[in-house]
Amino acid sequence: MKINTLNISEDFYSVQGEGHTSGVPAYFIRLKACNLMCGGADGSLMKEGKATWWCDTEYVWRKGLEKPFDYLVERWQQENILDWIKEGRVNLIWTGGEPTIPKNQRAIVGFLDWFAATHLAYPFNEVETNGTIYIEDELFDKLNQINCSVKLENSGMSKERRINPKSIERIMSHDNYWFKFVISTEDCLREIERDFIKPFNIPAKRVLMMPGLDKQENYHERTKFCMEMGKKYGYTGLTRLHVSAWDQTTGV
Repeated sequence: MKINTLNISEDFYSVQGEGHTSGVPAYFIRLKACNLMCGGADGSLMKEGKATWWCDTEYVWRKGLEKPFDYLVERWQQENILDWIKEGRVNLIWTGGEPTIPKNQRAIVGFLDWFAATHLAYPFNEVETNGTIYIEDELFDKLNQINCSVKLENSGMSKERRINPKSIERIMSHDNYWFKFVISTEDCLREIERDFIKPFNIPAKRVLMMPGLDKQENYHERTKFCMEMGKKYGYTGLTRLHVSAWDQTTGV
């Protein structure tokens, strides 16, 4: 069955605030649904003491509307960025929820094929994934960059749900992949090395660390912590630029 819609929870023009392409103008397309429930539904696991954080986009990715492919082109025309997207000056960020859920994978592929046929151009595509679902060839070959943010014990999710060796190894076969770990304490680094870096032989140069922060009031303290961990462990320490610029405001 041919797919001609995207189930979009929200979409907006901004700047990539974290990871390898920090600072690059980007258009975010958040697709509906996720296969994990970090922190529990409405933060239930966090309230029970089984998790230390709750997915702050749950209230967004739970909802979504099926939008025709030309909806995005109309949005880009409104923002006056259509030509920049065609030229690769503005990256497309496919996020969620989880954009690699099979239905979402098929929808992204359908959109990119349609856009290439109708606009004779191919955008720079990044995907933000939790690394638990295998990315099929049709999408894998169309991605310019894979940003994998695996979940740790503090998410409240079981190890079996959080770690899928087949999908992690698949990501590592891409030419441009990055593992983005959110850290809050040094224990996070020990877990990351124990469960991910050493078992999968993830190159240190492919490891990015982000501070666990979501508001400006602790931005500098948390960023400094991340930098110190980068010095101590030899991984790349970054920050979250969007928090510095817009605090807890979403959709910007």
